[in-house]
Amino acid sequence: MRKIPLINLTSQYTKIKTEIQAAINNVLESANFILGSEVASFEREFADFCDVKYCCGVSSGTDALFLALKAIGVGQGNLVITVPNTFIATTEAITRAGGKPVFVDVNPKTYLIDPEQLEAKVKELRAKGDLLKAVIAVHLYGQPCDMNAINTIAGKYELKVIEDAAQAHGAEYEGRKVGGFGAAACFSFYPGKNLGACGDAGAVTTNDPEAARVIARLANHGRDGKYIHLVEGYNCRLDTLQAAVLRVKLRYLEEWTEKRIENAKYYSERLVKQPSISIPSVSEKVRHVFHLYVIRVKNRNELRNHLRKAGISTGIHYFPPLHLQPAYRYLGYKSGDLPVTEGLSHEILSLPMDAELTRTQMNYICNVLEAYIH
Repeated sequence: MRKIPLINLTSQYTKIKTEIQAAINNVLESANFILGSEVASFEREFADFCDVKYCCGVSSGTDALFLALKAIGVGQGNLVITVPNTFIATTEAITRAGGKPVFVDVNPKTYLIDPEQLEAKVKELRAKGDLLKAVIAVHLYGQPCDMNAINTIAGKYELKVIEDAAQAHGAEYEGRKVGGFGAAACFSFYPGKNLGACGDAGAVTTNDPEAARVIARLANHGRDGKYIHLVEGYNCRLDTLQAAVLRVKLRYLEEWTEKRIENAKYYSERLVKQPSISIPSVSEKVRHVFHLYVIRVKNRNELRNHLRKAGISTGIHYFPPLHLQPAYRYLGYKSGDLPVTEGLSHEILSLPMDAELTRTQMNYICNVLEAYIH
């Protein structure tokens, strides 16, 4: 068995190579490189895909989060609640906007924000009179958060909700696609994502016309026309070449998503028989799109080394958790503060997952896992 990567981008590209190259050539020949027609077309198509009114293409998922936070008024001293079991982009955006991240623990089954702990933290902060502004709900690994519970809490305490949907393209909560449950939703099109560009790219979706206007303006130097700048903005525009690539890939996203779901089902049916492996717990309310297939095992590092020797690539998403990262020492968190997240960080392991995985490869991965356990 040849080495099995965590995600096989080369195989994906090979299958749609002709379409990708044609799309890129069209942009090169038009010489319309900045905010070209491909960007506007992709924004319309992705908004339609997410069943929302507006989509603003931007330069990365990180910039998407930053611009969404700016659009809802997060500024100096504002607190934003989120989870530590996520990539640092979630919290980088908060501090870049002038805010301060506050962490709450996750549900031990879904690994997503725990609504009970969220409300307890909101009450605590409100009692102190802190400038609490928003919640970022991270749809981790491809599974949406409990948006009804989160929105109920947010409405009760007059908080804005931002969806971090960087890993959840096409995921659904109670039959609705993520992207329209909060004030705004933020997507990453980093190459390894379910919908990935050939470089950095991102988008913000929303049903709020004013938020859409603000985000589009901020992303393009605060412009209203070519040389009129209503505010100081940023250079966070979606590259036209990346938009062209994304338009091609978007046509295949549902097909790829169904294949990911099938692959996850195969993993789960094989690995559920192993009591020492915890397979993903999927809520009945959601459509999990399996950006990552994450198992939980006690001897994670030893198992990872065993899989590596067998030619199987794996990942750890994430260790250490954000509240224990050196970059956030100033926040004052210590080991033991968020025990569920900390326990997960020592045991979670991401197995190879994409639409290109063959049944032969998955059978081999499961055989290696089972042999190691026995």
